[in-house]
Amino acid sequence: MSIRNYRPRRDARRSISPSKNFILLAVLTVALGLQISYPLAEGEALRLITIATVYWAAGAMLLHSLFAYGWNYALRFLFITFFYALIIEQIGLRTTWPFGSYEYSPSLGYQIYGVPLVVPFAWIMMAHSVFIAARRLAPKLVFLVGGYGLMAWDFFLDPQMVSAGRWTWEVTGSHVPFQTEIPLSNAFGWLLTGMGLMALLHFALPRERRSLGSSRAVPEFFLAWTWIGGIVANLFFFDRPGVAFLGGLALGALVVSYFLAVRYGRRD
Repeated sequence: MSIRNYRPRRDARRSISPSKNFILLAVLTVALGLQISYPLAEGEALRLITIATVYWAAGAMLLHSLFAYGWNYALRFLFITFFYALIIEQIGLRTTWPFGSYEYSPSLGYQIYGVPLVVPFAWIMMAHSVFIAARRLAPKLVFLVGGYGLMAWDFFLDPQMVSAGRWTWEVTGSHVPFQTEIPLSNAFGWLLTGMGLMALLHFALPRERRSLGSSRAVPEFFLAWTWIGGIVANLFFFDRPGVAFLGGLALGALVVSYFLAVRYGRRD
């Protein structure tokens, strides 16, 4: 049998096409531009920037999940994360478990029975890159690593949003280190619910083993940007060095471990 003319079928999913990359980078650039403008705005402009940032960043992550993994993956990710977050937030508001007692401000826009629509999209915004990192770092402990990653991200998110008046807490016991306005139960709640979300995603989403090449750069960059941006913002704009330390240390453990795994670990 001759094999001289045999050519392996090209794996079209190994990278994102130039046109899709352009769209993806354009959406991500808008999201990052909005984040950069956040410390410079105030009043109504700040409110609108807060909401727009989440939607544009979530849009970038959803586009990446679609372009890199396909419709099946992207729609499952959107459906599971959105409704999981909405249900968890509804339970949290009505029972104070597992996060603690909190209330959202009307300033975050349209609400679904007390939960702003933008909130589930904030989960989507961060869950995609954290999930990718967790699958890479610990394929058998995705739920634990991913839940930790969402908790670590919240060390940046909550103090920023509470300071801006987007939601408020009732603190009656221990509080998060360097964050007297946020109960320690919130960190526990994020770890617990984050583990639940990551377990569902890991069970429901296809396991993509092939390298996506440069296409993986968008969620990787966003994860690193969130870490570094949180440190810089709290040190130089929000005057919260304790938040910069705690969030930088916690999220940095995930980010640095992930990039070391990408650089020196197995090749998918």
